Amino acid sequence: MRAYLVSRLGQTLLVVFLSLTAVFFLARLGGDPVLLFLPMDIQAKDLNEFRQRLGFNDPLPVQYARFMSGALRGDFGESLRYKQDALGLVLERLPATLRLGGAALLLTFCLAIPVGVVSAMKRGSVWDYLGMGGAVLGQAIPGFWLGLMLIYLFSVRLGWLPTGGTGGPLHYVMPVLVLGAFYAARMARLTRSSVLDTLGEDFILTARAKGLAELVVVGKHTLKNAAIPIVTLAGLETGQLLGGAVITETIFAWPGVGRLTVQALLNRDFPLVLAAVFIASLTYTLLNLVVDLLYGWIDPRTRKS
Repeated sequence: MRAYLVSRLGQTLLVVFLSLTAVFFLARLGGDPVLLFLPMDIQAKDLNEFRQRLGFNDPLPVQYARFMSGALRGDFGESLRYKQDALGLVLERLPATLRLGGAALLLTFCLAIPVGVVSAMKRGSVWDYLGMGGAVLGQAIPGFWLGLMLIYLFSVRLGWLPTGGTGGPLHYVMPVLVLGAFYAARMARLTRSSVLDTLGEDFILTARAKGLAELVVVGKHTLKNAAIPIVTLAGLETGQLLGGAVITETIFAWPGVGRLTVQALLNRDFPLVLAAVFIASLTYTLLNLVVDLLYGWIDPRTRKS
């Protein structure tokens, strides 16, 4: 187990390194950020002096080496727009994203898994059609459109909910619904499929032949054996939610990492973009490690491999 953890942590560092490297070079394809912060009639001499001060006159390999040297120490530089530590800005916005993502995850798990199980147990019934019909609808509706329609209905027309920002519990209602709708729909469909596959196994037939109650068959035998694909998807969705829900945070003016990243990209704020990518890639890789460890607890046969 120790060797496995060391290997996976090494892979985590490699993934983070490759992500930062790719974004470092790709971000510079968007143009010169200096032009966004200076007036249009600036003299060439002043422009060159400003670029020299920020280090953009250096060759690209030199800039990359300087960035990586600082990143190894946790220093991603100063935000070009906010004039603050880039990583500190991302960490400052992270709690808002964690609160929103955690609420959406709670909604997803509480809604998707029961709907998926009931649809599988009542296959072909009206409950199955209702559950899977709602899941298809949840996946088909674009998140940005759903968010705008909710704002129009509940904020503009009815005045029940605030249009955006943070504050009390009412501020969470629409963003959580928009985030949870798509992820819950996808997880409900996967849960139904996985449970249906497990219900056809011989050990389920044996459990029923022994006269076990259906609740015991489903809760003790079916769900645990159907959990591996569900846990895999849950890990991916958790990474996406906690990494920053870009569209939802932008629509509802939620001060999280996703909205900050979009603003940084539009402003060509390279240090801020790289700091956000570092947090997102680290979140994904660590969650994948947790999912792999859960496999061994769910199915002991995977521990040896």
